[in-house]
Amino acid sequence: MPHADSLILTLVGGFVLAFVFGMIANRLKLSPLVGYLVAGVVVGPHTAGFVADTELAPQLAEVGVILLMFGVGLHFSLADLMKVRKIAIPGALVQITAATVLGWGLGRLMGMSDLEATLMGFALSVASTVVLLRALEERKQVKGQVGRIAMGWLIVEDLVIVIALVILPLLVIQPGHDLNGAELASSIGWTLFKVAGFTAIMLVVGAKVLPWVLVRIAHTKSRELFTLGVLAIALGIAWVAYALFHSFALGAFLAGLVLNSSPLGHNAAERSLPLRDAFAVLFFVSVGMLFDPMILMREPLAVIGVLGIVIIGKSVAALAITTLFKLDKATSLTVAASLAQIGEFSFILAALSVQLGGMRQETHDLILAAALLSISLNPFVFALIDRMGAKPKPPLKEPVPVTALI
Repeated sequence: MPHADSLILTLVGGFVLAFVFGMIANRLKLSPLVGYLVAGVVVGPHTAGFVADTELAPQLAEVGVILLMFGVGLHFSLADLMKVRKIAIPGALVQITAATVLGWGLGRLMGMSDLEATLMGFALSVASTVVLLRALEERKQVKGQVGRIAMGWLIVEDLVIVIALVILPLLVIQPGHDLNGAELASSIGWTLFKVAGFTAIMLVVGAKVLPWVLVRIAHTKSRELFTLGVLAIALGIAWVAYALFHSFALGAFLAGLVLNSSPLGHNAAERSLPLRDAFAVLFFVSVGMLFDPMILMREPLAVIGVLGIVIIGKSVAALAITTLFKLDKATSLTVAASLAQIGEFSFILAALSVQLGGMRQETHDLILAAALLSISLNPFVFALIDRMGAKPKPPLKEPVPVTALI
């Protein structure tokens, strides 16, 4: 493929096929994410026909990661988290631990090292915010108690992932750079200290400077300049964080978090949404490009085992925790079903693990297979819990105003 047109062909192939397969998935009552991932498989090197630029696609995907994390920060609500903190915080931490331990056990049975098995288990522990929101919106439960608990749970998981993405490069030691326990602890401590300092600067100084900058841009009354300003802030701060901690995710998340508290935070979210959606699609397509579908044939038992951890292991852990906190049956089942899938943050963690050499491509393929299957099966999981008594009650119909009948 000539380098001059590789960007255009990658964008055209990615967007067109993502749209086609996304529409097919939607018609089948599946999440469009399944269609985007399948589109990536189709244009990837493991299938016949057109192959997108495998070097360019990951860079476009990195922009998608930045904008995804920026969106997470923009929609992060500490107030909402505090309302359900007694359930969401311990629940998320216990469920992450349970899934990680189960993944580690399965990985060791498959002959993986302790580090690779732990990374696989950790990647399986984090649910997809996109899939969760879609499921709750279809059930009209986003603003109810179930929605608040599930979203608070996922906020905690997102925060854990952000920290993990910063620490992971220190845990995956490259050959010839062995560190003893004290040196590793010192490196992690120093990195966390820098992260804390960077976060403090962003929350104290950035919270005053960035909203002021947005207000000045808004005074120009130019939609283009405002959109460019929002993107410049997101990408610029993400790059600074990458230069300091090798983590685009942390900077993008903090940029969104700071703008979230500004008077123009809603406008910033609205302006960045179209590009965020577009690059998020490219992110999922690029993930699909890395997936070798033959893993389903080569390692069927391993795929079933990994999928079992996602759907059964995580659900049982969530049920145990919510039952311990004496939530009603319907709420416990709905929260458990909401978490019985994995998505974008699992991909990010797995991709970084492969890049650093802490995970093999075969393990990465297992995680992608579990994601594709768990997202596809999630509607059936909700149908099952509805039969068990978790079906939401239809909202009460409000009386029609007399004026509406005239």
